[in-house]
Amino acid sequence: MIKVKVSLRPIVSKINLPTVLKTTILPGDSIERLFIATQVGEIFYIGDGVIRTFLDIRSRIIKQGVSGGGYDERGLLGLAFHPQFYYNGLFYLHYSVAGTQGPGALPDSEAASQGALPEFFKPNPCDPGTLNLKWINREIQYDHIDTVEEWILTSSGQPQQRRTLLHLRRPFFNHNGVNSLNFSPETGKLVLTTGDGGSGYDPFNLSQDDMEIAGKIIEIDVAKDTSIYNPPVVTRFNELPVPIQEMLTVIAKGVRNIPGISFQRFNHQYIKYAGNVGQDLVESIFSFVHYKPIPVTQLIQASLMNSEPDQEGFINFGWRGWEGAFPTSFIRGCSTNPTLDEKTIAYYNDAVKTSVRRLQPLTSYFHKDPRPDKFEGTALTGVQPYMGNGIPDLKGSVVFTDFARQGSGPPVRGALAYTRVRTDCKRNDFSVIESNYDFGSQSAFYASLGTNLDQTRLYLGVYGSMNVTDYNQGTVFEIVK
Repeated sequence: MIKVKVSLRPIVSKINLPTVLKTTILPGDSIERLFIATQVGEIFYIGDGVIRTFLDIRSRIIKQGVSGGGYDERGLLGLAFHPQFYYNGLFYLHYSVAGTQGPGALPDSEAASQGALPEFFKPNPCDPGTLNLKWINREIQYDHIDTVEEWILTSSGQPQQRRTLLHLRRPFFNHNGVNSLNFSPETGKLVLTTGDGGSGYDPFNLSQDDMEIAGKIIEIDVAKDTSIYNPPVVTRFNELPVPIQEMLTVIAKGVRNIPGISFQRFNHQYIKYAGNVGQDLVESIFSFVHYKPIPVTQLIQASLMNSEPDQEGFINFGWRGWEGAFPTSFIRGCSTNPTLDEKTIAYYNDAVKTSVRRLQPLTSYFHKDPRPDKFEGTALTGVQPYMGNGIPDLKGSVVFTDFARQGSGPPVRGALAYTRVRTDCKRNDFSVIESNYDFGSQSAFYASLGTNLDQTRLYLGVYGSMNVTDYNQGTVFEIVK
């Protein structure tokens, strides 16, 4: 694969951390506008070269930066416009709710007894008790509550909330997904991508449990009116009211954390792309065309019967038994040689159970990579197809971003790369996309990647800090030739 060079054209700067970049046409308008959602709860759009406020829900967003010294994965996480937004004004939000902060799913005393903080749990392969933890007392032992809401742009031009689709109790502050709401051009349904709930190594194995909402890709049929406008706070599908259960189908499980799902039209069908953020080894991008979603009501019925639903054609990314193409490994320093790492398979039984059911990634990139033409990544932050002619070498490819190259700073630099689907359906390598933009002495974390409606333009969200509490350090670029 050839190494592509691009330029970055600044569109707007000095904004807060940009988490979602999308375009749409406002009702009564004739021009496609770029919308920017920030993690702290603002939504802007670019009109006539001026940045304008579309919606400000900062007062609804949980206080961020409490955990991790300013680093946070909560906030405004998802924004999606209905395919008929121009006519009906409907759009959807996913965010972490103000005033819902809890103590976390592993109290300090329990976490300390296992030698780990709640946010950074690591299993001990020699201690079976750390391999099969249970999330108990969920009503009081959780980190926060996320909500998925339907809003409408009224005829007066003011956004108003219409109904709440889901209230989700989350065990930890991290792995809530980002760019988590997208509409499927195949089904017309809203797709919600949820992370495994956080901490590290999915301590409760939520991603493989069919009843757990965490660690799944879920379709929501927003055309159905459930007449339930304030649903209960839940963590499992069987806790939902039946009318809401009937809205939902599950596309995939085995998700660790995911920067959304994207769709690329190809020969009258769509290739689906979804990235899975890795633990210690590798970041992975998955692709699939055919899939068999399972209605939530069917999953619940199988659970009641203590049986397993037919999962032929059902997508499984393999986490927590697999990290991309590798069995999930616990990494620690090698006492006999400090320059080496000791790698032990953390969840051998889980890896065996999912070995033949999981989907192999299209491509992967690594946290450690000796190859001179690659980069060492930290966390995948965006995956988008590109179908434009402006950058000929990228047409038909899938572009992705990493938050920060390992060893790149200070100042830190993110990474931009691309891959392609092979005609023989085998795994592919990737190639770095180089940029000539001079960020100077400021760090540049690549926080988000977006595209326009026909996927002929690419937008990159960059932040000068990894902490959401360091304000107004964001810039949005268009990626150009």
